[in-house]
Amino acid sequence: MSVLDTARAIAAGSKTRVVFPELDDPRVADAAQRLNDDGLCSVLDVSADPTEAQVAALVAARGMKEAMARRLLQKPLYRAAAMVAAGEADAMVAGADSPTRRVIEAASMAIGLAEGVTIPSSYFLMVFPDGREFVFADCAVNVAPDAAALEAIARASADTAKALLGDARVALLSFSTGTSGAGDSVDRVRDVAAATGFVGPVQADAALNATIAAKKGLGSGDANVLVFPSLDAGNIAYKLCQELAGAQAIGPFLQGFAKPVCDLSRGATVDDIVASTLVTIALAQRT
Repeated sequence: MSVLDTARAIAAGSKTRVVFPELDDPRVADAAQRLNDDGLCSVLDVSADPTEAQVAALVAARGMKEAMARRLLQKPLYRAAAMVAAGEADAMVAGADSPTRRVIEAASMAIGLAEGVTIPSSYFLMVFPDGREFVFADCAVNVAPDAAALEAIARASADTAKALLGDARVALLSFSTGTSGAGDSVDRVRDVAAATGFVGPVQADAALNATIAAKKGLGSGDANVLVFPSLDAGNIAYKLCQELAGAQAIGPFLQGFAKPVCDLSRGATVDDIVASTLVTIALAQRT
């Protein structure tokens, strides 16, 4: 089964509570209605007054004063994140009408990062016409990650792949394979490879092609997680795969938070929102 088929099967009858803080967007409203009608999740909005549990969640997460927490809860993104933090919702799907930085701010303030995670990051689930599925990271959040940030991205992406794809074969991409090149970016990737045991630095062809991997002497050429050295590289790569290979890019999703948070593209279609929500539900049921 594909990731989306599996996610749909997990969602069916799960009654996972998903909060959509942007239901005033017609695309989100249509997607939420479809999900509700198909029995794939319990759709929650942010129309009700804030609860005391939401206030307490914000106060506990950031140690802020109660008055400040109540002011923040007037903002839909913060209300949605607080609902997840308070246990009133299982996951949050936002971003269709909000920039990524705002979604991250709200999730960081209320939900917080998972234990051992130092920074949030993002990934796309890439589904190719031939059925191959990959995790691409980071394509939306961290512009120029240093070695510590790149390591955090790689480890979070491996956890994501295990949850969604069943296993994680991580390739730390570079313009150089092994010791064939030099430079700050290569050194950074090499440090992360040494710290994690993931394959790298490795060029994309060697990461994906067993014959080339054998010639270059690194890895097995069957990666299903591609970790890019910069946001430039990751963003360009996923869009090229969409346009030239007809790949479906589902997401972006935020990773590293204590509970699932989906950051939709502002150009997301109804179908995109449905697919992204299904994946978010699958993660919610597995974490």
